[in-house]
Amino acid sequence: MSKPRILVVGSLVMDQIGIMPTLPAEGETIFGTSFQKAPGGKGANQAAQMALLGAEVVMCGKVGLDSNGDEMLRALQERSVDVQHVLRDRTAASGCSMIILEEDEQGSRKNRIIVFPGSNFSLQKEELTFLEDTIASYDLVVLQLEIPQEVNEYVAHLAHAQGVPVLLNPAPSAPLSFAFLRDLTYIAPNEHEAAALSGLPVTTSVDSIRRCADFFLAQGVPNVIITLGSAGAALAAREGIQLTPCAAHVRSVDPTAAGDSFIGAFAVGVCCGWDMPQTLLFANHTAGLTVSSMGAMPSLPNLAQVEAFLRRECVPVPDLSDLR
Repeated sequence: MSKPRILVVGSLVMDQIGIMPTLPAEGETIFGTSFQKAPGGKGANQAAQMALLGAEVVMCGKVGLDSNGDEMLRALQERSVDVQHVLRDRTAASGCSMIILEEDEQGSRKNRIIVFPGSNFSLQKEELTFLEDTIASYDLVVLQLEIPQEVNEYVAHLAHAQGVPVLLNPAPSAPLSFAFLRDLTYIAPNEHEAAALSGLPVTTSVDSIRRCADFFLAQGVPNVIITLGSAGAALAAREGIQLTPCAAHVRSVDPTAAGDSFIGAFAVGVCCGWDMPQTLLFANHTAGLTVSSMGAMPSLPNLAQVEAFLRRECVPVPDLSDLR
């Protein structure tokens, strides 16, 4: 087999990351402990993770004609992502975010994120019509919800019509049409997004996960992956539910890109044809490495690092031959 070939249509966002011991109250000013800037955005992070793991990845999106756009394109190219289809907007600024990391006395951190979409929301489906002739060449199409919904629906419909599997990470949570859901092969929300979309509470119990997953299965999505933070991840299909624990022996330094890292690794495993237990373990351990470092894209591990981590944790290593 050749290397997996994956198309990511999504966002590119420059993250502004501040660390502080507690959040300020209304009208209060506090001192943070550190600040840094790093390239990110759900689409870009997921594309970078796939490429770092050895997949051939093409990114479609839009950045502004500004220094943030230059930096994000350079970061993706350094990670071997094909950015020839990332457009430049002469009027809108590149997307950016404010990430607040609240650090407790033990050094564990919780994040809060505000995204300013900028040029991401100026992407139009008319700018992606070239995909009508090329989308069949991909093994998988990956989407998120940080670009206009009509663009996502257009790309998903193109892929589905030509037999290409589609994975949607529905983040941030937003209403999804039945037509859109019907074009998906995989939907991968976290527990909060799954609850918001289904209207059902989601806990780590099998019954709770099953009830939520049944909502998506009834809409025509055959595979539902729900990430559960420190509780790991669950895959639900009509045949049943598989629960996979998260990586052990990991200290959370910055959880910002954990979900994107999981999605990227899961996509690679699916394209390599691994079974679902292998794929979920690989994705969980890739995400575990990600939370142990600062920043979004800068924290994403490469294939050698993930393989070493799996061996160190005595976790079975899947067949990586298609990724080398």
